[in-house]
Amino acid sequence: MRILYGILASLLLLTGAAPASAQGYPNRPVRVVVGFPAGGPTDIIARIVAQRLSDSLGQQFYVENVGGAGGNTASGQVARVTPDGYTIMAISTGFLVNPSLYAKVPYDPVKDFTAVTLVAVSPNVVVVNPLVPAKTLPELVQLIRDNPGKYSYAGPGVGSTPHLGGEMFRLTYKLDLIHIPFTGAAPAVQATIGGHTPIAFTALPSSMAAIQAGQVRAIGIAATERAEQIPNVPTFAEQGIKDQEADTLTGIVAPAGTPKEIVDLLAREIAKSVARPDVKERLVNLGFKPVANTPDEFTARIRLELEKWGKVVRDANLRIE
Repeated sequence: MRILYGILASLLLLTGAAPASAQGYPNRPVRVVVGFPAGGPTDIIARIVAQRLSDSLGQQFYVENVGGAGGNTASGQVARVTPDGYTIMAISTGFLVNPSLYAKVPYDPVKDFTAVTLVAVSPNVVVVNPLVPAKTLPELVQLIRDNPGKYSYAGPGVGSTPHLGGEMFRLTYKLDLIHIPFTGAAPAVQATIGGHTPIAFTALPSSMAAIQAGQVRAIGIAATERAEQIPNVPTFAEQGIKDQEADTLTGIVAPAGTPKEIVDLLAREIAKSVARPDVKERLVNLGFKPVANTPDEFTARIRLELEKWGKVVRDANLRIE
């Protein structure tokens, strides 16, 4: 029997059936899972990436939308597939927030996944209805303090990056500011346009059109530098409000155990795609800043985001059962 096992093992190696090699990858279609319905920012970026990988690697990369439980359903499924490179996943910041926010999630973002690359980031932006007198963030802080219980802010759902950015802002300045959760970014922005909620914390893609049309006034970007799309809007730090950066991330991960050669190949090809002028322009037009970093760099960013948002969730006493 030992001889037979040895022969079988040798045959597997000779035929290239051993799973730990990237040789010949990909030789069949690759599934790119998105944990949200089609049409949202994560889905759009996943489709851009999938098309470019299809073109550069000669096999179809196709997007499959698996909605449910704020992305947890998809993450749980992908965590348990065979780590052979034929299933990868596009994630947003919720992938990193949910383990702290939900009582139970079916995955561990570090143990169950391998980082491939952070494709792009989008900063949070604070917008107000034009009738709100505050023109800057310090003025907004003072306005809320002078009118306790009067002001609320709209956000695209509990646990979203804009919601947590709003909570971080509220906790830092000990503000009597109420979060009004909506079922998505679009209704949150519409509520602010209509004056139903005077303030909104959103990711830039969600409010960019309303800002540019003058329907809302942007008063601060939660990033280390100004956004190319709205260069006249100062950052939080420029207004004296420190350590409030809040990006919405969109990246690619693979199940833990995916061969390093495959992970590195995907990261290189995605970086080449994101560097293309047409892809870069499309991402900027969507409200994103292209990144496409290395697997090690994305791993470090994942750990940083887990710690940062986990603290906000705990400090704000947020929980979804």
